[in-house]
Amino acid sequence: MDKLPYLDESLSDRERAEDLVSRMTLEEAASQMLYTAPAIERLGVPEFNWWNEALHGVARAGLATVFPQAIGLAATFDPETVHAVAEIISTEARAKYNAFSQKNDRGIYKGLTFWSPNINIFRDPRWGRGQETFGEDPMLTSALGDAFVRGLQGDGPRIKAAACAKHFAVHSGPESLRHEFDAVVSDKDLWETYLPAFETLVTESKVEGVMGAYNRTNGEPCCGSKTLLQDILRGKWAFDGYITSDCWAIKDFHTGHGVTKGPLESVALAIKNGCNLNCGNLYFQILACIQAGLLTEEDVRSSAVRLMTTRMRLGQFDEKTPWDGLNYDDVDTPESRAFNETVAERSLVLLKNDDGFLPLNPDYAGKVLVLGPTHRSTAALEGNYNGTAGEYITVLDGLKEALPNASITSADGCLMDQILEGELLNINSHSDTRITESVILAEKSDLVILCLGLDATVEGEEMHGRSGRPTYSQGGDKPGCILPDSQRRLLDAVLATGKPTVVVTILGSAVDMPEEQGRAKAWLHAFYPGAQGGRAIARVLTGAVSPSGRLPVTFYHADDPMPAFTDYNMQGRTYRFLEHDPRYPFGYGLSYASFEYSDLCIPDAIGCDDDLKGTVTLKNLSSFPADEVTEFYVKDLEASVRVPNVQLAAVIRTHLDAGESKTVSFTVPHRWMQIVREDGSRVTEAGRMRLYVGSSQPDSVSIGLVGRSPLAAEYEIK
Repeated sequence: MDKLPYLDESLSDRERAEDLVSRMTLEEAASQMLYTAPAIERLGVPEFNWWNEALHGVARAGLATVFPQAIGLAATFDPETVHAVAEIISTEARAKYNAFSQKNDRGIYKGLTFWSPNINIFRDPRWGRGQETFGEDPMLTSALGDAFVRGLQGDGPRIKAAACAKHFAVHSGPESLRHEFDAVVSDKDLWETYLPAFETLVTESKVEGVMGAYNRTNGEPCCGSKTLLQDILRGKWAFDGYITSDCWAIKDFHTGHGVTKGPLESVALAIKNGCNLNCGNLYFQILACIQAGLLTEEDVRSSAVRLMTTRMRLGQFDEKTPWDGLNYDDVDTPESRAFNETVAERSLVLLKNDDGFLPLNPDYAGKVLVLGPTHRSTAALEGNYNGTAGEYITVLDGLKEALPNASITSADGCLMDQILEGELLNINSHSDTRITESVILAEKSDLVILCLGLDATVEGEEMHGRSGRPTYSQGGDKPGCILPDSQRRLLDAVLATGKPTVVVTILGSAVDMPEEQGRAKAWLHAFYPGAQGGRAIARVLTGAVSPSGRLPVTFYHADDPMPAFTDYNMQGRTYRFLEHDPRYPFGYGLSYASFEYSDLCIPDAIGCDDDLKGTVTLKNLSSFPADEVTEFYVKDLEASVRVPNVQLAAVIRTHLDAGESKTVSFTVPHRWMQIVREDGSRVTEAGRMRLYVGSSQPDSVSIGLVGRSPLAAEYEIK
């Protein structure tokens, strides 16, 4: 007997999906548009839950390799590392899917459609969900997002796991307003900053899914926006994957945004404009919308076809897939843990190292105090949207391994997010007791390693304040670039002892310690470094590996005036449009090694559609083997419109042994040499350009901190 067409693997995925949906009743087709898609037993369609997360590991479904949070992956400045991370995630995803399916458990977080990566631009350091992104730069976000999608989905005829680019578009806080907020943005900022990464993932990476944002953009709710979903995504970019709402975002149309009168109008607006899948429950109203004349049967079936096409691409209706043999033996393996440690090492950013205080001697035999609210916290390793690792190495664990001869004492020192206001400052609180104890312990120690920071209970996605005491975060967003009161008091008290102190900050965003940082010997920043993060931190502190991470966000001065959080104008924001010097610039990070750049070679002129290709020589002048991240920035010297101060255009990570030289070939894609006009059109203008190549930006702060200027060369676009 011949196979039914939807089971015939010689047909295209679209043809198979169309045949399958044609055999469904209208009610069955509508049921597939909910994230909790039920089984259709008569057609052999299994139950499928579309909601799954994988920002930095398979999330919320038990055992998984917990990699550094996305912002930490960004700090590697290395697409190859991110691609390898995503490949491991996809292997664990298939392994877990196979195992759960064999037990007939097809519930939430156990499918193959992952609502990752988050490629929103981290434009404001207060945003609690910025930790989920790849930082503030559209080029870096595009490159790392592309690497993640390709690693997750694979390069075969079948998709290993389906990625989803979110949140489309112009979405980065405030968290407390997201269900009602209108992000007003100019065409220039839209196409220059907020859309490039989405365009890359749709047109080049072939991402399978796109998720709409909660907010409105220029008056239209993103999950029902004709401009975003029809004109740009389906029209201009010819996206052929599926579109999903964010969770319970459709109800915001009438309850928050006020653009519709009730649930039926909200459902119709979303579906008519291309939102195929509802994370929520309002699409239970689809049949009522048809009865009311707000939707047609074709609206429903066309969406169902898109959704079933994705499931075909995942091989769910094939006799077998290349990954059917994967099982729980392939989850959180010793090999993935070892690589996770390497990734964490690459993500750590050394901000300060007075007089070469670091690295510490691994044979150090003095008294070491390991102190602070993140020193033994596993939550501070994880970030949000995380799985559960089989092994966690905290900072304290790592230091005990790395300093076997030292006498190590530890204490929490203070509560993580305590705010001391009014009369709380005048009482002998439990916090005061902890700080006094910390001073006593510090005075008895030879060295203090002070671990400060936050976790996802303090900064993160839409959260409500705790009752009974003042709170540091505001709906998950930070008040600015300062640490909570309790931690700043602890830091000041410990530094006042005069004991040599190394500060380790663990959080997902920018932070500043305006007075205290000058008294610390060194400052290492970790962006939620993953389950092996404590070991990675200890290995960097003791010189087993040289730090090589770079800041994917600008670290502002704590007292810098900041644009209104609700202002989406890019002027004055991020390194690209900042109008004053930051504390630590985007792209900054120190090494134990010293590198020399020479022999930059590029052509004198290129065509308007050409990439810029060249070579540069790197030499490790030190006795430390180390990775060097080379950053390539371009500046349009004759632009007819406002352009960024400089624009990151390429990154390359290179390992050099002590004394080793390498000549590195590079390509600057012509896309990052283009300008964006006021109407949002992107063009290449003829004129003079300048290329900068080195360990940092060409700004004065970077040069002063790194101690050398990037190489520079001019060329002409004809």
